[in-house]
Amino acid sequence: MSQTWWRGAAIYQVYLRSFADGNGDGAGDLAGLRSRLPYLKELGIDAIWLNPWYPSPMADGGYDVADYRDIEPVFGTLGEAERFIEEAHELDIKVIIDVVPNHSSTESEWFKEALENPAARDRFWFADEPLNDWQSIFGGSAWSQVPDGQWYLHLFAPEQPDLNWANPEVHQEFEDVLRFWFERGVDGVRIDSAALLIKSDTAYEDLDEVHDVYRRWREVADEYGERVLIGEVWLPDQERFARYLRPDELHTAFNFDFLSCAWDPRDLRRSIDLTLSTHTPVGAPPTWVLSNHDVTRPVTRYGRADSTFAHGGRLHGTPSDLELGYRRARAAALLAMALPGSVYVYQGEELGLPEVEDLPNEVRQDPMYARSGGENPGRDGCRIPLPWSGEEPPFGFGTGTPWLPQPEGWRKLTAEAQRTDLGSMLNLYRSGLAIRRERLGDGTLTWLPLGEEVLAFTRDSGLTSVTNLGADPVPLPAGEVVLASGPIEDGLLPSDTTAWLV
Repeated sequence: MSQTWWRGAAIYQVYLRSFADGNGDGAGDLAGLRSRLPYLKELGIDAIWLNPWYPSPMADGGYDVADYRDIEPVFGTLGEAERFIEEAHELDIKVIIDVVPNHSSTESEWFKEALENPAARDRFWFADEPLNDWQSIFGGSAWSQVPDGQWYLHLFAPEQPDLNWANPEVHQEFEDVLRFWFERGVDGVRIDSAALLIKSDTAYEDLDEVHDVYRRWREVADEYGERVLIGEVWLPDQERFARYLRPDELHTAFNFDFLSCAWDPRDLRRSIDLTLSTHTPVGAPPTWVLSNHDVTRPVTRYGRADSTFAHGGRLHGTPSDLELGYRRARAAALLAMALPGSVYVYQGEELGLPEVEDLPNEVRQDPMYARSGGENPGRDGCRIPLPWSGEEPPFGFGTGTPWLPQPEGWRKLTAEAQRTDLGSMLNLYRSGLAIRRERLGDGTLTWLPLGEEVLAFTRDSGLTSVTNLGADPVPLPAGEVVLASGPIEDGLLPSDTTAWLV
């Protein structure tokens, strides 16, 4: 791959705890991931992005990091992580890891030292009393008290104390962490909550000084050549968003506007145009994302009358026509793959897994559920361990009982069951990613006027993508259909279907 491999890459997100269990303890691990690398190679992805794999008490699924230079023992060892990186590279698969710079863990050495020695508290946000009335993103107050009476800030769970980026030690620590992993062969870093690092007494999102952090990180990344910095930046203001993608800052950032968009031709066209117009002036490639470890799975979301996404669980449990959602998810997959830039696939998306919304309350582990008093069901429903094979749980995930229960009905959705079914979601993704590697990725598009209910464009490679979001079939333009998300008859593209033509 070239030095700009990330501009058009297909990146597969691995939530390690739920991907594959190699030792039978019920939790996914590096042994399981390594055993499934051939599957990912066959799927046709260019890179793997792993959610945090560091030592953690798991108060927030690993985003409460206790040690940035080691591996959570449940997942494996540092040596095994290094072998995984080598094995992925042998298959020409890049490796991207998560770095969490906004907060640490109450189990980190820094925080333990702060509790014992008040003079060491400047690495965090401590105060004699809460400085404001901020609320935690997970619910409740963003301030918690320690035994000697002081209070500390945590924008997320109490087990995730926010770091103080006014302290030079914090800057140096994370620059050292970047070097630690780059020197072990990691190809990129996904930056969690990238806009939240810098705080004042009255604000904590998107303060100007945060850009100085990423300019320095870019200098570090550039020392290592083909390394990419990817931001998790939730900002409605696209001009502010684009500032993170200037040539001396991050290489790319997640496209949450597209991810949250309703299955509606006007809304999607607006989002695509907005994305392209935002990225073009700064020379950054767009990203296209349908789901991740925080988001309702597309099969369920697209089957609802309201197919938008917003945090807070406001649509949890509302009726979903899963057959309709499945059809739309197939069409959305090809639409996203055809757009210029990079595309992300969250594990299980390629299997057409629905959201699991009927989990027993006693098994839920997401702090969003506990902190909201059960009002927000949390994100466990999109983190259910993957079904690989067999007729009953654990569906080849491992030999032990999975950490979250799998639905019995997933027997029809296992990778094994879909492998030989030419019409399966898995084979649609394989075919789409193979064509995408040859004809799509980075570049430009030209819109085609095929009606208000149709999203149609031709890519610079000559491939045309047509998505029908209307109620009635529409005639396809001239060309040979090379892939479609559903059956096509007499040259008419059915509702909720995407076709690619050359």
